[in-house]
Amino acid sequence: MSSLSFMSSLLENILYFQAGIGVLANIFLLVFYIFIILGHRPKPMDLISCQLSFVHIMMFLTGENFWLADIFESLNVENDFKCKATFYTKRVMRGLSICITCLLSVFQAVTISHRNSLLAKIKHRLKKYMINALFYIWSFNLSFSSNLIFYVGGFTNVSQSKQLKVTKSCSLFPINYIVRSLILTVTTSRDMFLVGIMLITSTYMVIILCRHQRQCKHLHSITPCLRASPETRATHIILLLVVFFVVMYWVDFIISFTSILLWIYDPVFLIVQKFVVNAYPTITPLVQISSDKRITSMVKNLLSQYY
Repeated sequence: MSSLSFMSSLLENILYFQAGIGVLANIFLLVFYIFIILGHRPKPMDLISCQLSFVHIMMFLTGENFWLADIFESLNVENDFKCKATFYTKRVMRGLSICITCLLSVFQAVTISHRNSLLAKIKHRLKKYMINALFYIWSFNLSFSSNLIFYVGGFTNVSQSKQLKVTKSCSLFPINYIVRSLILTVTTSRDMFLVGIMLITSTYMVIILCRHQRQCKHLHSITPCLRASPETRATHIILLLVVFFVVMYWVDFIISFTSILLWIYDPVFLIVQKFVVNAYPTITPLVQISSDKRITSMVKNLLSQYY
């Protein structure tokens, strides 16, 4: 029992460390993108990346035993309202994360598409489509997750066996089997559709990159081609992030689906799921920071002024 408690405490400390890195990296990225969007010529993808950084910050803040929960507690907010607010926000942010990642993949595919392709026809209107798409994504996810407010609340000792304890103080109330199946079906269909689009656009981008490399070899100019353009470098980064997201999504999906289907939430599985859910919003800003030449050059300039 003591070893289990030690393991649980160790995993929670790792979660805090992971969340701390994720929040700091995403805040840095968010401030950078806001500065770029307001003061400089932003790239078409900067607006999407800015939104993604904000969503990831909120995902961390709505985590169990994190800052937002402490704020609610200090304000003497009722546990039932706290659970509904944090759980709803968490689900909305999760939906936004998958939708915006999908949007990032789609728009990058459009950006690198061949000028004679069908996708190239909308390339010059990317900014307009992007703003509209973000508006619809936010509206959809805010309304899509609203039904969860009725099925979550503060955990009580009454009829414990009929409540699914999802955090230390929050639980899902008993849900009719038909309603539960409907919610699972709709949510799974949405996620599968978006993951499918990401896989299709990723495959399309890989085909374009392979075709580009073959052209380079044919023209006997491998060195200039491999010294890739900004679009090619950005495509490699987005492909990496999409693949990582899909892997983490499936692990999270398997844990969530099994828990809800069996109506059992093991504490160790819950901690592992938190780690998996936080992995993508932690890795993403670190990859973007290290790969964005504007950020690296800015850091070098700042360091050169002091050293």
